[in-house]
Amino acid sequence: MHAFIASAALILERRLGYSPRLVAAVGHPVMWFGTIIDFLETRLNTPERTARQRRDAGIVALGGLLVLLLVIAVAAQQALRAIPGGWLLEILVATPFLAQKELGRAVEAVATALRTSLEAGREAVSHIVGRDPQTLDEAGVARAAIETLAESTSDGVVAPWFWLVIFGLPGIALYKAINTADSMIGHMNERYRDYGWAAAKLDDLVNWIPARLTSLLITAACFFTPHASPGSAWSIADRDASKHASPNSGWPEASFAGALGFKLGGPRSYDGERVDLPSFGDGKSELVGSDILRALVLYHSTLNVLLGVSVVMALLAWVA
Repeated sequence: MHAFIASAALILERRLGYSPRLVAAVGHPVMWFGTIIDFLETRLNTPERTARQRRDAGIVALGGLLVLLLVIAVAAQQALRAIPGGWLLEILVATPFLAQKELGRAVEAVATALRTSLEAGREAVSHIVGRDPQTLDEAGVARAAIETLAESTSDGVVAPWFWLVIFGLPGIALYKAINTADSMIGHMNERYRDYGWAAAKLDDLVNWIPARLTSLLITAACFFTPHASPGSAWSIADRDASKHASPNSGWPEASFAGALGFKLGGPRSYDGERVDLPSFGDGKSELVGSDILRALVLYHSTLNVLLGVSVVMALLAWVA
């Protein structure tokens, strides 16, 4: 049942996405999680606490949030499966936790903006990256968009799908809560280093398999993508993924770089401070807007492969 729900949710979300009107009316589940995370952080991560107390507070806060979500998600799943046609509602509940349509739209908007001007491209990319957009030239804007597309293919699509298949609604809800917590408080700065320690470590754990699975899916997608190299997609990932500070993010980024003949990564600026980061791939680094479109073709092929895998799993489970 989980694989069937996941397959249907992939199809529905890719077709319809999550309505902006719905976001304006009731928000988005990730926004709800973020509100709770922020509420707890402002009250528990106070300056007078010691580093150990902050870490303990972060563990308790994250644990409490996950237990609450687990209880709600298990109850919701059981209730939906107890009513006729409840599986349809289960698909609807799972769909917002996937981000195929919005991710593709946001990245394509960067390519479209770059055709207008560099300033428009910087503005568009500022909505999807944390680095300083004003320091980016056209190549920097294009690389930032493609790097975000690659990483988010893993943690925005493949990972939530994976945990939905494994554990159903509780799996995908808990994954998104962990991933949201990591994006908000899992930073290595003075404020979050201790309080966000649990969120960062747990996010690394739940993304370990999905990140490597994403590389495999990208490699397979190369067979259906013009001018993409499956051999380089995997070999560059195997060679360069470990360069990334994250144990997981390097896998999809390096796979995209190898598949498309790009050189991604490298130095960038955050809040006015230059950060020297490793590069992935051996190809061209002077990218342009059309290269973003090439990356989107590979992205959509990867989504097709993921859907195919999901459907096959659902059919095998049904036959069994």
